[in-house]
Amino acid sequence: MKGVSYLTNELNQKQAVVIEMSTLENYTHELEDLLDGLIAESRKNDEKVPLKDVISNLKKSGKLK
Repeated sequence: MKGVSYLTNELNQKQAVVIEMSTLENYTHELEDLLDGLIAESRKNDEKVPLKDVISNLKKSGKLK
């Protein structure tokens, strides 16, 4: 794909990808989806908080009416 390069290790195995900014501009929504997925994956072991507690805390802090 034009604008995409791979960085490889000494065994020629792909280790990272470099994407030119001009190429990324054409895939804004896909990039947002990818980042959302990466963030979700990184947080999968975080402590779970019940929705009712989140709502209660937001109301107490004045961020939700």
